[in-house]
Amino acid sequence: MAHNIADLFEHAVDLTPDRLAVVCGEERLTFAQLDQRANRLAHHLAAHGIRRGAHIGVYSRNSIEALETMLAAYKLRAVPVNVNFRYVPNELRYIFGNADLAALVHERRYSAHVAEVLPELPDLKHVLVVEDGTEENFDGYGGIAYEQALAGHSGERDFGPRSDDDLYLLYTGGTTGMPKGVMWRHEDVWRVLGGGIDFMTGEPMRDEWEQARTGADSGGLVRLPAAPFIHGAAQWATFGNLFACSPVVFVPQFDAHDVWRAVQQERVNVLAIVGDAMARPLIEAYHEGDYDASCLVAISSSAALFSRSVQQQYLAALPNVVITDSVGSSETGFSGIGVISADSAAASGPRVNADSSAAVIDEHGERVAPGSGRIGKLARSGHVPLGYYKDPDKTAEVFVQIDGQRYVMPGDYAMVEEDSTITLLGRGSVSINTGGEKVFPEEVENALKAHPDVFDVLVVGVPDERFGQRVAAVVQPRPGARPGLAELDEHARGLVAGYKVPRSLWVVGEITRSPSGKPDYTWAREHTEEHPPDEVLDRARSAGTA
Repeated sequence: MAHNIADLFEHAVDLTPDRLAVVCGEERLTFAQLDQRANRLAHHLAAHGIRRGAHIGVYSRNSIEALETMLAAYKLRAVPVNVNFRYVPNELRYIFGNADLAALVHERRYSAHVAEVLPELPDLKHVLVVEDGTEENFDGYGGIAYEQALAGHSGERDFGPRSDDDLYLLYTGGTTGMPKGVMWRHEDVWRVLGGGIDFMTGEPMRDEWEQARTGADSGGLVRLPAAPFIHGAAQWATFGNLFACSPVVFVPQFDAHDVWRAVQQERVNVLAIVGDAMARPLIEAYHEGDYDASCLVAISSSAALFSRSVQQQYLAALPNVVITDSVGSSETGFSGIGVISADSAAASGPRVNADSSAAVIDEHGERVAPGSGRIGKLARSGHVPLGYYKDPDKTAEVFVQIDGQRYVMPGDYAMVEEDSTITLLGRGSVSINTGGEKVFPEEVENALKAHPDVFDVLVVGVPDERFGQRVAAVVQPRPGARPGLAELDEHARGLVAGYKVPRSLWVVGEITRSPSGKPDYTWAREHTEEHPPDEVLDRARSAGTA
């Protein structure tokens, strides 16, 4: 027995075999049924040469089959690899090759993309195709129907022992560069994301059975992870619930009304979202549809900006629901959580009670003292990843030794408040340097989103002859609205310093984000480079307020 993803899931199966485990649309499986199907898939993969350490691509929207594939891989001590379902062939070539895939499981709708790239990947020898209602042809590259593969194999669990050291690999979103594979030991990632440590108290689980025993006794909570399953937040919302003998509900692809219908129909208790990109359409759909959300006890946001103005809408609409905002990343895992209330102090970014292993480190390698007002980088010690897959240079840059202790510092800037809570400011790689002042986009976005005519916004730096860079906003207005730059300027000055206020404005029909809702700053910068601004603030005023 081990602190291993497959073992932790199997403990829940053994304690609650007949309890509902997963729902997606009309499909429903108990823990025993999910386990048996994952066993069949594991036996099929083993029969086709998949062994310990082999990498298996999962190229799918949210589905039970995607979950089964990950579980089957872990049962074999193989390594599933998350593939963004929005990728086009050029991006697929990169990730299939960089991740050294030996097998691939994909939805049928992506067959044409797979057919285009497979001839260039001789080591990717085995492909399974999940039916999704489309009619794309996969015969040309020897794809095997997923259900056909399962039908010929045993559902028995007859695998060998596993290890705490088995590999969990998560590819980042690649919003500021090409995706990178973050390598974790199973025990380490479970400790920081899967419930191996109590997120509120910081207390570790006493043994590998405690999570399942507690869930079996309590009955657990029904959880709906609204993000794509290719995203780490959704994977660990799912695994954590399953380890605790509790059901998970999927919608195939994010649609706000589909989410509320599933909440109402499946009596969901916990809704897990990724920032404003999900929170905004969800709260508006809630009001449009008159849904029954009385079953909800908590809404948890993580991994992206959950702005103050949107939080207030949830507090007003769902006063009996606990709302939380967590910080973390693919490299750090969970680093802290904040409970949102009507009297929560406004902050420039997410403000959380930090995990005991989290710290803010300044440029001299020293901890930032509470209340000092100094800015540093969010760091984490203890259970941290092994590094980046096939990228020793980036590993050496992000994983550092401080006073003899290993820390991961992926580049998120933060401050430590007087009460020792941590305020996250944003990723340094997308910060803006204007006239020597550092501006963090999320802080400005938080301010602009409080304007009633702004639906979504990304803030980037654009070239400026005098200041090096100036702050620019790419704004998606609400339907029928058209906020002007002077109006946004006046609004923002009441919330952030003058030098942080956008000097240029681009208005777009829709902001481009990743499937999980994370900001795509590369897209925003390219848009500003390829299109003239809709408005520019008067240069004299700009110079006088920088």
